[in-house]
Amino acid sequence: MSVQTTLLEQLRPQFGSEIAVGDWLTIDQSRIDAFAAATGDTQWIHIDPLRAAKESPYGTTVAHGFLTLSLLPFLTASNTPDYLQRHFPGMRLRVNYGLNKLRFPAPVKCGDRVRARTTLKEATALDQGLEAIYLFTVDIDGGSKPALIAEQVVRVYP
Repeated sequence: MSVQTTLLEQLRPQFGSEIAVGDWLTIDQSRIDAFAAATGDTQWIHIDPLRAAKESPYGTTVAHGFLTLSLLPFLTASNTPDYLQRHFPGMRLRVNYGLNKLRFPAPVKCGDRVRARTTLKEATALDQGLEAIYLFTVDIDGGSKPALIAEQVVRVYP
């Protein structure tokens, strides 16, 4: 039996289950400004607190949706050195294959705290690895809607 077939059998009972809830992270203006500088998205609603306080429907600056998306490795702790072996024993390489779905239902206001919840939707064996689909939901502390809902496809290889 191949390593990916064995791993798939180990993962199967988790399909449809929430497998992780991350720690809260406060989104501050310096993080928003750094993202704006890195991406060139310097729209005032993100980087001008005085104008946003007066003109924005949110009363403050808001994080870029793609900033929230870019924080998924941190919010899910999937950037930690032992993540691959904890979640995919026997695999040596994990690659982001893309997104099937992505939505930003609610804005992240400056000062909001966010965290990610992870559900393993499914996994399938490949000729030389395994493909897993995760559903990520980024909650806003005290919010009625999530900041982000994304379905990510990852591939892992022995």
